[in-house]
Amino acid sequence: MNYSAILETIKNEIAPYARLGHQADYIPALARVNPDQFGICLQTLDGETCAIGDADVRFSIQSISKVFSLALALHFEGEGLWTRMGREPSGSAFNSLVQLEYEHGIPRNPLINAGALVTADVLLAHLDHPEEFFIDFLRTLSGNPSIGYNIEVAVSEHSCGYMNAAIANLLKHYGNIHGDLERVLHLYFMMCAVEMSCRDLAHAFLPFANHQQPFRYDGIALTTSQIKRMNAIMQTCGFYDEAGEFSYLVGLPGKSGVGGGIAAICPSRYAIAVWSPRLNAKGNSIMGMKALELFTTLTAESIF
Repeated sequence: MNYSAILETIKNEIAPYARLGHQADYIPALARVNPDQFGICLQTLDGETCAIGDADVRFSIQSISKVFSLALALHFEGEGLWTRMGREPSGSAFNSLVQLEYEHGIPRNPLINAGALVTADVLLAHLDHPEEFFIDFLRTLSGNPSIGYNIEVAVSEHSCGYMNAAIANLLKHYGNIHGDLERVLHLYFMMCAVEMSCRDLAHAFLPFANHQQPFRYDGIALTTSQIKRMNAIMQTCGFYDEAGEFSYLVGLPGKSGVGGGIAAICPSRYAIAVWSPRLNAKGNSIMGMKALELFTTLTAESIF
């Protein structure tokens, strides 16, 4: 299949969507990002790479980081992790306090903010230097040793992170944060502030597409069964309260972030990452969603 030609076709067809939406301007550092950028990168399990546009421009991965923190938490806690969070779609905003209070401090899933804060608490319990460990893990997965945190973004998020602080306090109230709240919030904001390109993300997600061998990276090991279940969580929970729409239109497990990135996988075939900062009302990239919808339509490669 000529993936390069398909990506060029997609780039042309999504041009009418280029001015729709706006970047995540509620985070001051992200408000300054040029919103008129678009990149996409595909990496297949047999070694083919195709990229177009701004595929090598680094951006804030934001909630895409939750997939990587979930992988680490599963490595450390195994099935015990699910005593502290669920595996169901949220059906509510990614930062809903109402849902968390209604469910007595048990986050609906690990890919919303409440779940990721609990995951950060898990990592703090197992790692002496979690920020260093996390970034080294991503460097190993992506094959890029220069990946790092954008401290300006992390500070910016902390300066206006009142809702996340409220979520963390509610989790602490219900006994689902065990460590220090400020340390949990600091680690959470740092993980969101990782900067990667589409090429980096596609490479880092490729192991989640490989069901033929266990996940083993830099001392982190997950079984093929755990990877399969992570894919299921991405499929049902990876796009805030728009997961059903993404499944309907695209048909791939994946995760979005309010930095405008989306990373997705097709089991046993490929990983793909797309970036465009302009978001819809749900917090997902407008051009990214459309590009992936066209990709699975033109290639007839999805899980359905």
